Amino acid sequence: MGIRLRDMPRELKLTIVGVIALLVLVQLFFCWRWSREPPLYLEAALPSEIPAVTGYVTVNALIETVDWLLDKPGGYLGNDIYPPSVWLDNMPSFEFGALVQARDLARVLRNDYSRSQTQSTEHAALRSAEEALNHRPDQWIYPSTQRRLREAQDALGEYRSGLVSLETADAQFYARADNLREWLALVERRLGNLSQSLSASVGQTRINTDLAGEPAAQASTPRESSILVKTSWLELDNVFFEARGSAWALLQFMAAAQVDFDGVLRDKNAVVSLQQVVRELEAALEPIQSPMILNGSGYGFFANHSLVLASYISRAHSAVIDLRELLAQG
Repeated sequence: MGIRLRDMPRELKLTIVGVIALLVLVQLFFCWRWSREPPLYLEAALPSEIPAVTGYVTVNALIETVDWLLDKPGGYLGNDIYPPSVWLDNMPSFEFGALVQARDLARVLRNDYSRSQTQSTEHAALRSAEEALNHRPDQWIYPSTQRRLREAQDALGEYRSGLVSLETADAQFYARADNLREWLALVERRLGNLSQSLSASVGQTRINTDLAGEPAAQASTPRESSILVKTSWLELDNVFFEARGSAWALLQFMAAAQVDFDGVLRDKNAVVSLQQVVRELEAALEPIQSPMILNGSGYGFFANHSLVLASYISRAHSAVIDLRELLAQG
């Protein structure tokens, strides 16, 4: 026969309540600890002593970003199925934003930075790295996301070692204006998408401009001339932290590009344009003072954090467009 709660000794009741309270406090502590965002810049991404090898800083920044995903407090959380991390969604969204930027850079490394022309052979390690980074971000069974990230880490490390090696020349990094423009084209699309998703927090009726400027253009499925776009309130904080994670990883990569493409940027008089992108990303990552992400109307009494972040992302997007145009000039 079970013991009823009211028949338990008072000391036993207090002990049970104390144990439960302690477990809750421990869980809350780990939730707070594991949800803290990283510093603006990873110190290891831009080491004080950098080998005089073109491309080293960019590859190193990518490796250190993957390192952070794996080795930060709590480790990689995007595929956890146990408490307390299973209750968290802000940091997994932040991780995903950073992971998407890492995927884009790995793709450009494989297809552009490491190849002198379209018919040159791709580097095997970079092929492995890109494939590993594009693994499902929430898979916890074998092969887990962590395992695939480790594989990407090792493959990128192999390529980085080849860059600094004096014995072989199979690993190359071509810091050319056209290559940088290829990466910036991906960045431009990502920032544009994030800006639109953040702005949709209040709901907007947008004019359909899908076929603007092309009288003979056609779409596979007809759409209305006006489209209502609104992010579900259940997804608002996820979109917000994904954008912050994307901006954070992009900040590491922009700082690296400023080092590896210094000659190209100076030749095109585009150093200031890249610095403007960095400035907007830094502003987007200012510490959040509110205990929760507010979603007030555009001119309402309460703030709308998504719209604030969207303004910085949009300005970074515009700065990237200006930078690409400068790099395209002769």
